[in-house]
Amino acid sequence: MTTTTLNPTESSLLRFTTAGSVDDGKSTLIGRLLYDSKSIFEDQLLAVEESSKRRGDAHVNLALLTDGLRAEREQGITIDVAYRYFATPKRKFIIADTPGHIQYTRNMVTGASTADLAIILIDARLGVIEQTMRHTYLASLLRIGHIVLAVNKMDLVDFDEAVYNKIVADFQAFAKGLDQLPQVTPIPMSALNGDNVVDKSEHTPWYTGPSLLQHLETVQVHSETAADEARFAVQWVIRPISDREDAKLGNLHDYRGFAGRMASGTFRLGDDVLVYPSEMKSKITGIHTFEGPQQEAIPQLSYSITVADEIDTSRGGMIVKANEPTQTSQEFDAMICWFADKKTLKPRSRFHLRHTTNDVRAVVTDVLYKVNISTLEKTTASKEFSLNDIGCIRLRCASPIFFDPYGKNRTTGSFVLVDEQTNNTVAAGMIIKSLVDAGEEDTEVAI
Repeated sequence: MTTTTLNPTESSLLRFTTAGSVDDGKSTLIGRLLYDSKSIFEDQLLAVEESSKRRGDAHVNLALLTDGLRAEREQGITIDVAYRYFATPKRKFIIADTPGHIQYTRNMVTGASTADLAIILIDARLGVIEQTMRHTYLASLLRIGHIVLAVNKMDLVDFDEAVYNKIVADFQAFAKGLDQLPQVTPIPMSALNGDNVVDKSEHTPWYTGPSLLQHLETVQVHSETAADEARFAVQWVIRPISDREDAKLGNLHDYRGFAGRMASGTFRLGDDVLVYPSEMKSKITGIHTFEGPQQEAIPQLSYSITVADEIDTSRGGMIVKANEPTQTSQEFDAMICWFADKKTLKPRSRFHLRHTTNDVRAVVTDVLYKVNISTLEKTTASKEFSLNDIGCIRLRCASPIFFDPYGKNRTTGSFVLVDEQTNNTVAAGMIIKSLVDAGEEDTEVAI
């Protein structure tokens, strides 16, 4: 029998995202990081060189390595999220290069939603601006625990230490007002010339910290591990109707497996589990993958799990360890970032709420407050959300969902709202608390 286990000697994976305002150099930084770490192929570099010549650029435009859309190359801005993969002997990386324009804040949220670290770029000539504050607040809201404050374009201010120190001080003054304060590592750099990107720069003798790549290779981040509470969202029930025997699964006529992805924690054969929505207890009798039976299920991989008893659950259900129950509620408070430009959110608005593998109808029972990004103040003056607004709302679902607060589990604590008419995703949300657990009255609302 085969088994899948976590190997602590394998290179760890770091997911990180870039953020900042337009023209702060996000795509150039990623291009420089890939180029100087020798993580691009020769034909890719030749294509970028030829494209740079056609555009009339005075130098090789490394931003073209990530800006793949025609509109991005024409305008010189990032519009969509670009994912890039590279590795060094010490670590593997997944990069989400996100746009800086306020119009595409929703794209930034998408790219940052799974990140362990955020690189927030600041133009040394401009200092901390509103988009810097917006992206920092979003990184904090999304519970990204580490921020690299990349003070870019230092070559345009003659690598002045005083300019760098003022920007760092201004940023730290703003960050102190955040509810969830990330660990901030400031680095002065020039993405265009490669100063402090992969190698330490001789132009900043006053800076004693690591280069960007050195920091990325050594930073310790937390991701879902075997020590977390076990969460397995059921995506599909596998029930083959066949009398034939399978070498790995036995009699297929009796096989009934719950397929899904392990969000966090670990399941092992024989574990006592609780199956939602029935909340019935059972025991794990089988863990299967395409490769065959396994002894355990680990985070971020997909499995088919069988239990000892015939339990009624299907897509949208959840399996957890019996001694690690999750929260169940129809009404809860959540922070949201509003994505729609032609539709607004207000009390009594109705949506489809998609959470893990579950899809339920939901109604907004109240708009609690909105957040002023520049001052971090919570305002109740308006009960309506428009494009890129961030704040707290109260939702009630047509049926209970099974979740953890977002601060505890990013997978089971997040959701999206989908417009009923257009089927467009209009908001991303992070659950704060259940109203029942908070001791508040759970009133009926027609959906």
